[in-house]
Amino acid sequence: MKIPINLASQPFRRDRAMLVASIALSVALTVTLGLLISLILADRSQLADVRGDIDRLNTQIRRVASEQSQHEAVLRKPENAEVLERSVFLNALLKRKGISWTRIFADLEETLPHNVRIIQIQPSVDGNDRVTLDMQFGTESQVAMADLLKKMGESPKFGQVFMRNQQAPTQSEPLWRYRVSVAYAQKL
Repeated sequence: MKIPINLASQPFRRDRAMLVASIALSVALTVTLGLLISLILADRSQLADVRGDIDRLNTQIRRVASEQSQHEAVLRKPENAEVLERSVFLNALLKRKGISWTRIFADLEETLPHNVRIIQIQPSVDGNDRVTLDMQFGTESQVAMADLLKKMGESPKFGQVFMRNQQAPTQSEPLWRYRVSVAYAQKL
C-alpha cells in the first residue's frame, strides 16, 4: 500500500502542540462552566430562601397592620376620644419633663464663655425624641458670641448651630442679643 504524500504541496506541520493546548483549554473551560453552573444553582437556592423570608415578613407586616387598624378604630370611637386626647397630652408633658435642666446647664457651663449671659432657653422635642434648644444670649462683645458658637459647634453635646437673629445694643439694653437654635445630644 502506497500513501500518496507530496512533500512539496503538503509540507509537514507541527499540530500536536496546538492540539494539546486546545484540549487543555477546553478542559479548563469545561471545569469553569461546571463551577459557574454550581454557583448559579446555589444562588437560586439562596434566592428561594430569601423570597420565602420576604413572604413570611410581608405576612407578618400585613397581620400587624390589620391589628393596628383595629386598635386605631377602637381609639377613634367617640367614647374614647377624651381618653386619647388626655393620653396624648400626658405623653407630651412627660416628654417635656424628661429633659434634664441640670444636664443642660452643666453642658452649657462647659461651653459658655464668662462674658456671655443666658437670657432664655426653650427646649423642644421632635417625634424622634431629639431635643432642640432655642436659646437667647446676651453679651457685651460680638467676639465672645463667636467664641461660644465655635465651642458649641465643636462640642459633641451640641449639634449644628443656627443663628436666628441678633439685635444691637440700645440705650435701655446695653447687650448684644442673639437668638440661637441648636440640636442637643440629650436623649429622652
